[in-house]
Amino acid sequence: MTSDASLSTEPGVDAAPRSPGLGRQFARLWGASAASAIGEGVSLAAAPLLASTLTDDPRLIAGVSVALTLPYALFGIPAGVLVDRADRRRTMTYIDLFRGCLVTLFVLSVAFGLGNLWALYLCFFLIGTCETFFRNAAQILVPSVVREEHLVTANGRIMSSETVGSQFVGPLIGSSLFVLAPAVPFAVNAATFFTSATLLSRLRTLPGEPESTPAVKERPRLLTDMATGLRWLFRHRLLRSLSLTAGAINVVYTGALAVLVVHAHRTLGLSDFGYGVLVACQAVGAVTAARLSAPLVARIGKGWALVCVVTAIGCSNLVIWLVPSAWAVGLALALGACATVTWNVVTVVLRQTLVPKDLQGRVNSIYRLFAWGALPIGAALAGVVSKSQGTPAVYALGVGVMALVALRLAFGVRKQFDTVQAP
Repeated sequence: MTSDASLSTEPGVDAAPRSPGLGRQFARLWGASAASAIGEGVSLAAAPLLASTLTDDPRLIAGVSVALTLPYALFGIPAGVLVDRADRRRTMTYIDLFRGCLVTLFVLSVAFGLGNLWALYLCFFLIGTCETFFRNAAQILVPSVVREEHLVTANGRIMSSETVGSQFVGPLIGSSLFVLAPAVPFAVNAATFFTSATLLSRLRTLPGEPESTPAVKERPRLLTDMATGLRWLFRHRLLRSLSLTAGAINVVYTGALAVLVVHAHRTLGLSDFGYGVLVACQAVGAVTAARLSAPLVARIGKGWALVCVVTAIGCSNLVIWLVPSAWAVGLALALGACATVTWNVVTVVLRQTLVPKDLQGRVNSIYRLFAWGALPIGAALAGVVSKSQGTPAVYALGVGVMALVALRLAFGVRKQFDTVQAP
């Protein structure tokens, strides 16, 4: 592939991204995402382990996932609207600075023996609230850093590095450091937030690409902006269908991960470090997805690619349900991660290219209300089912839900890709 022509001769501004490199500004955004993802993986491994030392009730352990994901349902819509009104780069920088300070306070509470379940829930609820705003801004910022023809590659790299960081590097570090002292993994998480904030503070968008929607003299009221995003999404049949489908997938996927620490200890007989290794197996799938997603879409099309994704998630749950082997569960988690990253790459690029730039924050927030709003539901249901029926029942239910979703995609939603267009 030939390199792109220079877009600007201004100092401090990169030329158009080349392939396979995507430019210095993308590298900063990518680095910030990777650093934040490693910290997330560290705490996501350490938090359930910390919770399991405070209680043996799977419902309360799953409560950590509920606390982290509940803000997606509560604040998803206003987050998207407010992101459309703000300087996205600066907003992301301030968010990571706040998260770094928040986790630092939690580290001190754990170190001095003041950590408990309620403090853990509160910390993760606030982190999840920040993440709701951060992810809205980050996704919208990508098209302002790389050109449209590089979006699949750029999103694939960001999502794969996030998965590697949060599901491989982070969990291994988190589970290892937790053995030393419960507070240490969270201290590493705080450091990664500060690193991300530093990189984001130096980020610049491409020439002609704004960091926020241009200001107008009279902005519509918050409810009016929310209604605008809702109307746009509901008029677009494909994106509306995908948002609901994503919600069903997230119920299954989040539920599976919410009780994984219980399944690892009770069914597989793994230690705390073994649990961290099990979670890290997902990174193999994420790396595979980075290389697989674009060729898969090019070969069989977006619609069939998403059908394959959902089928793979169902197969992942089937193996975890029926095969009580750490090796088999590790491979199943890798398969599920590969499928999830591929789904995200396809659907994120669709939203980035189909939704007008001045509406992306608002439309994405409505989309995430249906997609991410299902996350705490999945975690809570998994905790309840695990308490009454055992963890294998959680994965059995996941198989059934994914089978229905795959049929819906294959015989309904897939056909909408043939006539997709922005309304």
